[in-house]
Amino acid sequence: MADNKIIITCAVTGSIHTPTMSPYLPVTPAEIAEQAIGAAEAGAAILHLHARDPATGLPTPDPDVFMDFLPRIKQATDAVVNITTGGGSNMKLEDRLAAPRRASPEMCSLNMGSMNFGTFPMAGKYTSWKHDWEEPFLQSTKDFVFKNTFADIETVLAFGRENGTRFEFECYDTGHLQTLAHYLKAGHVEPPVFVQFVLGILGGVDAHPDQLLHMKQTADRLLGEDYRFSVLAAGRHQMPLGTMGVILGGNVRVGLEDSLMIGRGQLARDNAEQVTKVRTIVEHLGHEIATPAEARSALALKGGDRVGF
Repeated sequence: MADNKIIITCAVTGSIHTPTMSPYLPVTPAEIAEQAIGAAEAGAAILHLHARDPATGLPTPDPDVFMDFLPRIKQATDAVVNITTGGGSNMKLEDRLAAPRRASPEMCSLNMGSMNFGTFPMAGKYTSWKHDWEEPFLQSTKDFVFKNTFADIETVLAFGRENGTRFEFECYDTGHLQTLAHYLKAGHVEPPVFVQFVLGILGGVDAHPDQLLHMKQTADRLLGEDYRFSVLAAGRHQMPLGTMGVILGGNVRVGLEDSLMIGRGQLARDNAEQVTKVRTIVEHLGHEIATPAEARSALALKGGDRVGF
């Protein structure tokens, strides 16, 4: 892939935002499929996917729910499907691995460490809720540690080796980069390594240009020539820091998992709207976006014909 080709990842629904926060957040398998396909048509080469209970919108690890939208996406687009192993705060590791084990995708996400993961401040912004679970779900993160120990990480890496699945390594702090470098040196991870710098989650580094520079400098030092990076910045920082990441030589992730907005005070009506906006920025900077085939080549993925859906 030419150096100026930028991989756009779209994180379609996630497990952070709740249905009250936006009527455009996809919940049902049909909505997730429709928005994922729209994002791919707008230019996303990779689709990062979570599932939700279609009746309530509660994040779910149920493989049957995933399998209700994964084949639809595969039939309609050539985009790379990237299934979460992070899941949600209501899931244990075996829950989080259930759908990847069923689907054997080309890619999965992998959070590179345990951490405080606080979404509770969002609960204070709303006085009424569409579903009873939403406020307690957010408030519970005040006393929640997302658990991904070294043993957990090795379990997920072993799953990847067994299934030919590669990873988007989600790094929320420089310590996560150190862990990734350890597994790269030990031979548990093979290059090319695809690193997602995650900024703006309470418990990780804040969404600031200085932090992005520090993350990149640390990754350069620890990972050398063995990695490509992308930038995920939460909320209003999504487009500015994503753009900065492209300028620094990286790729970019957008989507309603990371931000519900398309501009100040304006909800994005779908994921494709965010993909279109960042694609326009990328192209105005003089770059081209990568096709799914180019992303597969750059990241050494096994191909969409070798998945389990």
